[in-house]
Amino acid sequence: MNLKDFNSLNEAIDKKKPILVSACLVGIKCRYDETGCLVEELRDLTLQGQAIVVCPEVLAGLPTPRNPSEIVVVNDERKVYNDDKSEVTDSFALGAEITLGVARKSGAKIAILKSKSPSCGCGKVYDGSFTGKLVDGDGFTTAMLKENGLRVITEEDFRECLN
Repeated sequence: MNLKDFNSLNEAIDKKKPILVSACLVGIKCRYDETGCLVEELRDLTLQGQAIVVCPEVLAGLPTPRNPSEIVVVNDERKVYNDDKSEVTDSFALGAEITLGVARKSGAKIAILKSKSPSCGCGKVYDGSFTGKLVDGDGFTTAMLKENGLRVITEEDFRECLN
């Protein structure tokens, strides 16, 4: 995480500005495998009314549980496929658009999103081979939020801030 992201996060927390947070990071079991990834400090921000919980995939109408999905580049275009080779790009794009709408309406300028996810991954995502290999890149929601001026960090970056 760079210094600007760290400063933006600290400012948002200090001034009680809204922060978007992946729903799975506050313990909601909305991941593809119907689990959560609780980060207690993020749950606390939510309970204090400062964090706005979002799951782009659920917002787009995808079920929980669902097949795991990864980003694949096809003819220089990013697409999302699940492990049974069904394309779900439209759902991921819709989830990104809805999440951007939530950010705009709330005034959030920073988001703490789940690392490596095809929606929320920031800096690294799975390569589409379903073998656990990571490549440089952002998930669909992260890319859209960044394109619209939001700072996005992962829960891993957030944990670094706490140390």
